[in-house]
Amino acid sequence: MGGGVIKSGGGGGRRGRRRGRAAAMSEINVTPFVDVMLVLMIIFMVAAPLMTVGVPIKLPETAASALPTEQEKPLTINLTAEGLVMIQTTEVKDDELIPKLKAIAAERKSDKVFVRADGAVTYARVAQVMGALNAGGFNNIGLVTDPGGPSFDGNN
Repeated sequence: MGGGVIKSGGGGGRRGRRRGRAAAMSEINVTPFVDVMLVLMIIFMVAAPLMTVGVPIKLPETAASALPTEQEKPLTINLTAEGLVMIQTTEVKDDELIPKLKAIAAERKSDKVFVRADGAVTYARVAQVMGALNAGGFNNIGLVTDPGGPSFDGNN
């Protein structure tokens, strides 16, 4: 009566295999993610040009290149053909311009300001507004123009 090891040779051979169960899927399906991202990209591409709000001004054309962009939204002073002065889109009277500029300069990190003047505005009026900007604390003044003007190098 000895003890021994009995091997089961005919037990059906099912050990180690699972029937009826699917193996766990270890991959992530990124197709819905890509679809959503493409739809969002198209929405932003269509909506981005509509988000630029400004005063309609016919800018003079020059051969100057565009300035690099910054983190802070730039302050823009607009001079319309009628002679109105606007900070961003808010109309400002001449006698209120310097106090408002001083208040804005106290809140901003940058002293950069962009002047958008209609081509019909006289040089004297632009110079007066630039003097007010200087008195208001803005020393870094950029004049905004449209590209495509004369280059003065004989090619145009």
